[in-house]
Amino acid sequence: MRFADRPTTEVDVYVAAPPEAVWPLVSEINTPSRFGTELQKAVWLEVDGLDGSPPCLGARFTGHNFHPARGDWQTCNVIVACEPNRVFSWSVGDDPSFPAATWRYELVPEGDGTRLRFSAQMGPGPSGMTAVIEQMPDKEERIIARRLEEWEKNMTATITGVKEMAEGATK
Repeated sequence: MRFADRPTTEVDVYVAAPPEAVWPLVSEINTPSRFGTELQKAVWLEVDGLDGSPPCLGARFTGHNFHPARGDWQTCNVIVACEPNRVFSWSVGDDPSFPAATWRYELVPEGDGTRLRFSAQMGPGPSGMTAVIEQMPDKEERIIARRLEEWEKNMTATITGVKEMAEGATK
């Protein structure tokens, strides 16, 4: 897998709670920071000219991140899909049409609960990995595979935490 292929990963879990109980947790931009290791916090930016307050389509936030191999860094993020109780997605970077990555939650009613899917796609825009790949192009596939594994681990921790919170709130 090469970066140009826009690698993706996805995790999912059944949550014994309706989408209405899951939505507030996935549309809260700091939820991943509660369970994963990379996102430390997220801060909404001003919502000039947008209808409503965050979360809403076009709203922006800054992600404060940490990785042992890279240290601290910040990202600009834009909400690119916001359909209450259905879809919440954001792109990383100033230009949503050319993001460094895109992250997406999908909530699908299933029986009395919700199938929660959390997916992420690299690129097509440059990211922190771009310079690393350029320095070691012969290791591109290994670099991407390892990064996808890290993402999947954090994503799994996040949806497991959301599941526990949503199910605890409905009991």
